[in-house]
Amino acid sequence: MQLLRAAGLALALLALTSTASHAQTWMVSTDAYIRLGVMDKFGQLGTYTARFVVSNQNSGKSYILVKEIEKGQNGVDVIFPSPAAESDYFKSESGEAASGMPGRYTWECQVGGKKVVGGRFTFPEVGNDVTVIDKR
Repeated sequence: MQLLRAAGLALALLALTSTASHAQTWMVSTDAYIRLGVMDKFGQLGTYTARFVVSNQNSGKSYILVKEIEKGQNGVDVIFPSPAAESDYFKSESGEAASGMPGRYTWECQVGGKKVVGGRFTFPEVGNDVTVIDKR
């Protein structure tokens, strides 16, 4: 009986106490990606292999992704850097996955061992601001 009274008192105290208010918390993420593409405009090649090479001008590292383009598909777009969880992703010769580090990059796509298209891009430094809103 005493145990029942103690449990009832504890429950009553818990019900009467005010709950502490918590600030709203937000999480943020910013990732930079570049879409690169190649297309045999008139479909003259049929099936071909496109080898994308992206080079980080700051570190000198190069990352490669090879895609097979089937006849009738003509071209393909790829995302740099691609998540390493995918079956094929941009990686260095040693297997290191590419990351979108800030800096200057050059890229090219090779077909049959020859550069067919290319370009350059820059990943900017990014910063995130989080605002905490108090509940009162």
